[in-house]
Amino acid sequence: MTARLDGAGVVVTGGGGGIGAALARRLAGEGARLVLADLDGDAVTAVAEEVGGVAVVGDAASEDGVRRLVERARAELGEIDLYCANAGVAVHGGPETPEDGWALSWEVNVMAHVRATRELLPAWLERGRGHFLATVSAAGLLTSLGSAPYSVTKHGALAFAEWLSATYRHRGITVQAVCPQGVRTKMLADTGEEGEFIMGATAIEPEDVADTCLEALRDGRFLILPHPEIAGYYAARATQNERWLGGMNKLQRKVEEQIAR
Repeated sequence: MTARLDGAGVVVTGGGGGIGAALARRLAGEGARLVLADLDGDAVTAVAEEVGGVAVVGDAASEDGVRRLVERARAELGEIDLYCANAGVAVHGGPETPEDGWALSWEVNVMAHVRATRELLPAWLERGRGHFLATVSAAGLLTSLGSAPYSVTKHGALAFAEWLSATYRHRGITVQAVCPQGVRTKMLADTGEEGEFIMGATAIEPEDVADTCLEALRDGRFLILPHPEIAGYYAARATQNERWLGGMNKLQRKVEEQIAR
């Protein structure tokens, strides 16, 4: 099902910057009515003022935070037609990452989506339509060298989006997952030399992701790939798994060599 954006009530989490802010600007240009959520109050307020939307400052991942956001959005919009679960965190490290880093990754990257749909689905199913856009990542299709918590939870976010689509599409619920690779946001900058070495050459701007999302909202495709080449990598991962893992390990060795210089 394609999205009708003119006049639609839309929520964007992580709307204070990066992909969320770019998406908000594009949606506003299409006539959507917006509620933007972010922990950074100054940033989300500035974007909301720019696009004529409403800023909600706070946590969009916890049970209480999601419930408050959805209640506020319904009070402002009447009903939520499109929910963009865009907020995310990237905690660097492997198994040694502290428990709180793993827990934060799970809460924001996965459970925020679960909790949002828990609040949204009853009304959507009753009226026979609703639209959920999950910002996942190419890490959910492939992996993310340097960050096990990010890779694992983005796989979880993709799996949940797939489950939603498989379960509810015949009842009017559209689910889409946007899976970019490197994007020039604070999240990429925070990965430092390692992230720049892996993704810098092909990194795109948040506005490029937003443009691809707008195209996909119109045609309803499940997988949204701002980096089209990811489709080939995803196919290779599934059909030539040993070769793909060998290639990823080769890239890991290159990263280690680069950092050691």
